[in-house]
Amino acid sequence: MSTPKFLDLPPGVRRVDLDLSYGPVAALRALPVSGGVELSPAVLVHGFTGSKEDFIAVLQTLAQAGREVVAIDLPGTYASPGPETLTPPPGAQRPDYRLSSLGEAVAEVVELVGGRAPVHLVGHSFGGLVARETALSGMVDLASLTLLCSGPAALQGQGAMRVRSLIAALSMDPSRERLEELWEERFDAEARQRTPDEHVRSFLRDRLVESSALGLLRCAEDLLGARDRVDELAALELPTLVVYGENDDAWEPAAQEDMAKRLDARRIVVPGAGHSPNVEAPETTASAFTAFWNGVESVGRR
Repeated sequence: MSTPKFLDLPPGVRRVDLDLSYGPVAALRALPVSGGVELSPAVLVHGFTGSKEDFIAVLQTLAQAGREVVAIDLPGTYASPGPETLTPPPGAQRPDYRLSSLGEAVAEVVELVGGRAPVHLVGHSFGGLVARETALSGMVDLASLTLLCSGPAALQGQGAMRVRSLIAALSMDPSRERLEELWEERFDAEARQRTPDEHVRSFLRDRLVESSALGLLRCAEDLLGARDRVDELAALELPTLVVYGENDDAWEPAAQEDMAKRLDARRIVVPGAGHSPNVEAPETTASAFTAFWNGVESVGRR
């Protein structure tokens, strides 16, 4: 449960809806508060049970470097309506919450944000698996890919046990009512351990119960069933950055280090951070992103 430290939008950041082929996706759009937008835009994708708010602490810094930065709620997450609740236009494909389908939805976002310009794509945790699908889909031209605290394949260890527990709790009744019960049964206590801020805890509850229970279930299943596609991704020769906290408790740091080697990717370990460096060390994380993106664009301009 990635937990933002604050929810007030920084200067230059506003809430928007992006109209995709099947319906809207909620987003936070950041632009420089001074100066122009001269650099390639970036799209940020949250992890399992997360949302666009997980990136609030980095948005202003990233945008102020001179680029548009957009963080989204994946389909069915928090403020993005569940595709099962929408009636898509004729011919539009409705996302089904599987990795490939979510990757295609993100590709639509990338195309909308970038227009004709290549986009830097970032995926946190489960969002890294989604972003990988976007890159492998061939639907869009990416400037780079950043995998933030994500792994080469299915989640393992204690994190996988927690996800299995959620699947067991939801599988018989994937409904809002069941999510409300789960909040009271287990997530409220966890939220109280994570933050003393009642406003943030209220947000965490809303984010859970307003998300699609079916979407959470399907994403959880894919989080445990994702296959290793690192070699396929390496074959794209796409500039890639692997970032994780030194105390990451989801995918083992050693597994992420090995993934970076297989991808021939630049690797950055954020000191003192765990599974959410974007929350725990936002300035360090934003600086790492910006330096990588600027380097990619500098090579492209030669």
